[in-house]
Amino acid sequence: MKATFTLIVGAGPVGLVLAWRLARAGHAVRVFERAPRLEPMLRSSTFHPPTLDLLDEDGIGAALHAAGRKTPTWQIRLHETGERAEFDLAAIADSTRHPWRLQCDQSVLVNTLEGWLSRHAPGSVVRGAAVEAVGQDSNGAWLRWRDPDAGEHLEHGDFLVGCDGSRSVVREAIGAVFSGTVYPETTVLVTTTFPFEDHLPGLSGINYVWAPDGTYSLLRLADVWRVSLHPHDGESAETLMAPERVAERLAQITPAAATAQVGEVRPYRVHQRLASHWVQGRIAIAGDAAHLNHPKGGMGMNGGIHDVFELADSLLEIAAGGDAQALLARYQARRLPVMRDDVIGQADGNRARMWEASLEGRRRMLATLQAVAADPIKCHAHLIKTSMIDGLRRSKMLA
Repeated sequence: MKATFTLIVGAGPVGLVLAWRLARAGHAVRVFERAPRLEPMLRSSTFHPPTLDLLDEDGIGAALHAAGRKTPTWQIRLHETGERAEFDLAAIADSTRHPWRLQCDQSVLVNTLEGWLSRHAPGSVVRGAAVEAVGQDSNGAWLRWRDPDAGEHLEHGDFLVGCDGSRSVVREAIGAVFSGTVYPETTVLVTTTFPFEDHLPGLSGINYVWAPDGTYSLLRLADVWRVSLHPHDGESAETLMAPERVAERLAQITPAAATAQVGEVRPYRVHQRLASHWVQGRIAIAGDAAHLNHPKGGMGMNGGIHDVFELADSLLEIAAGGDAQALLARYQARRLPVMRDDVIGQADGNRARMWEASLEGRRRMLATLQAVAADPIKCHAHLIKTSMIDGLRRSKMLA
């Protein structure tokens, strides 16, 4: 096997997982990240069972479990009555070593991977590196980056991968169209240590809730609850973020939460987008650079990690003598349809279900979900799909 040198743009979970997979196989990598340091911020926190299976090496999964919270069940609830459909991931213990969702801030994964790379591939992560241009020639791929002192640098490698998020420089360089839509609602994320579990009977660690005036979700991390709130009709995100309004909305979940201590409050708009192509020559994209989906179901970061496991396999096969063009085309052929149909499509369906406004429609959907949860065969199939196991299996059968 001939060792290769891969340039990676973006030191988020996706870029660092790719760097880890290649470096542990003995290949040179260099990751370029614009941010000088990892800033604490509410980001993805759900790790699905197959993702935990993939990360269960080199102490990576152990670090996530030490910092996170196992959640074996998840629910869809009616706020007014507490009626719920609950899904127990123990039903898919035959298909995963981790029959639970793990709620853990993605920063734990980033820090753990950076630590591993600093020990096993010193100097492979360059922070404060603003990548301004990328390209390729007959000898491989290249990128031009600028350091914090405005010094300009040029780096060459055999391959280049853009894991640089929704505003990807790499995606733009390969001419991919990032088509899709922006959902009309703005989500406001709030963290609090308030013990919702003491006030809402039968609450799970992951709860998607229909409320009389909209919808909200409650996700329990190791030490805080993440609450997703949505503005009411005519209400701006800025209005909803005001401390008094946050307190009012938390009190609508349960009156005792009116005086809850609130940590971070952050708004975000949700996109649904898919890049037209993910590969051009020796350049590829993955993660948010290639696709964006609604966060209902927590599949975005997981999907990006699944992308780069497939991409790493392709790059390693190329290094072993495989045809680069064919193997990179296989990567796109396996991952793009799965993200389009299994992730973006499913997340959009989750969003549409939770935005059902009529009580009659909600009760009809809830009854259907309760029937699925009560039927072992249907429940197993539902969890295999919603836990992203089905998508991973299907991708291996493509191309």
